[in-house]
Amino acid sequence: MSSTFSQIYIHIIFAVKGRKSLIDPEWEAEVYKYITGIITNKGQKLMAINGMPDHIHILIGMRPSCCLSDLVREIKKSSNVYINEIFRKDRFFCWQEGFGAFSHCPASIDRVINYIHNQKEHHTKNTFRKEYRKYLNEYKMEFKEEYLFDWID
Repeated sequence: MSSTFSQIYIHIIFAVKGRKSLIDPEWEAEVYKYITGIITNKGQKLMAINGMPDHIHILIGMRPSCCLSDLVREIKKSSNVYINEIFRKDRFFCWQEGFGAFSHCPASIDRVINYIHNQKEHHTKNTFRKEYRKYLNEYKMEFKEEYLFDWID
């Protein structure tokens, strides 16, 4: 009997709509736990999650049967509802459309996990805009500025 073997590591990045700093440090850990549940329930392996008040980074070990865009859509949709019902009753929260997804080889996983876990420290030196463009350029991805996130800075 044949089997399927894979090691697919995907680093996902997406931002709050308008790049507003709406993720409160007081409840971000609860949101990360909620998102972890979504990823796990979809049969994927969460390896790291962290972010800033205006964006989030997620590293997953992805099964080949997973449709990444469906997974991200479910994460955004469900976490929007969760955040608005539990934490943002006074102001509307929403993720921006689109996301970045970057593959990594097994040799780089520890570095990526460390990078994600140290987001707060990292962003004392670099802006999200600079960070995101760096990823796009490193991966030689063509892009037009007007199709990136709605920058408010």
